[in-house]
Amino acid sequence: MNIRTTLIALACSASLFASKEDVVKRLNVSAEVFNDIMKTPDKGIPREILERAACIVIVPDMKKGGFIVGAKYGKGFMMCKNGGSWSAPSAVKVEGGSFGAQIGAGEVDVVLVVMNKTGAEKLMRSEFTLGGDAGAMAGPVGRDASAQTDALMHAEILSYSRARGAFAGVTLTGSTLRSDDKDNEYLYGKPEEHKALLMGKVPKPAAASPLYAALNKYAATAATGSHSTTHSRKQ
Repeated sequence: MNIRTTLIALACSASLFASKEDVVKRLNVSAEVFNDIMKTPDKGIPREILERAACIVIVPDMKKGGFIVGAKYGKGFMMCKNGGSWSAPSAVKVEGGSFGAQIGAGEVDVVLVVMNKTGAEKLMRSEFTLGGDAGAMAGPVGRDASAQTDALMHAEILSYSRARGAFAGVTLTGSTLRSDDKDNEYLYGKPEEHKALLMGKVPKPAAASPLYAALNKYAATAATGSHSTTHSRKQ
């Protein structure tokens, strides 16, 4: 009986380790996706948008199918600005809904930029619906003049997607975004509340270092709510 109990415990530990490996790998892929999107200034998310952002969500390799509207499912991470730094990442999953005119099956990288406190508060719920609970509009790309007008003044959430190398603002409707409590438990070694993570009440995991490096390179934290762009050059 003791041997059996030991084997079960070892199996559970192996399962936990494998799952944590998956979560850490997704953190690294999220960093790679963000770097790839931003390395071409004329085709990435405008820096002014990122500097004014309250939170960001990155969902790499989201699975999609069908023509225009179809089954969609993806996992990623959400982080919010707290003073001079980004919060610990909270694992999230996105399901269903329409992703604009994305045609065909395959994978798509999704980035959501939350522009104000109201949007951030909605993101901190354990579950919300884009286009329902939270309004989202296609975000401007590159050095787009609209980045300083309607997008900054009125949108709660700006949404973007990248498929087959093409990056663009995209309209998201009816997609459900919820916290992935199990993945958070794998990452932090114990249950952590989604809101507590986003409010900066949980220490940052070392595994997220590449993602922080990517965000800090392009999305200055200290400039939240400010018109200044001087912080954007800090690494």
